[in-house]
Amino acid sequence: MMISGVAMLALCTLLGSILGDLLGVALGVKANVGGVGIAMILLIATRLWLSRRGLLTLPLKLGVEFWGALYIPIVVAMAAQQNVLVAARSGPLVLIAGIVTVFVCFATVALMSRIGERGETMDEIEARARGELATSGNPV
Repeated sequence: MMISGVAMLALCTLLGSILGDLLGVALGVKANVGGVGIAMILLIATRLWLSRRGLLTLPLKLGVEFWGALYIPIVVAMAAQQNVLVAARSGPLVLIAGIVTVFVCFATVALMSRIGERGETMDEIEARARGELATSGNPV
């Protein structure tokens, strides 16, 4: 059911919010630190976990994709409300947390690219397409 995808998104959002609040307390900041980002990472990880085990049904996938498409504009709107100057004046810990977060994101992308299967590059796809077109008698 599509509602299952919405429930999964809601659960990830709730867990992300709780973990963001806990991270804020641990860092001594009176704010949610990275809760929305944590929620997105949890949603991606949950979807991949279900997909690899064959448990990601079409309605569940559609529910996640529907709300995922709406989620990014919401995140942008939420980020626009944040006052970066006030956060920067709060002390170096906020800046360090931001830099560490960016580093962790880059490291996560690198790790995921190593774990995942190697896909074709655009050059390989175009070369294969030209080869197929040339063999079918249609010049490129």
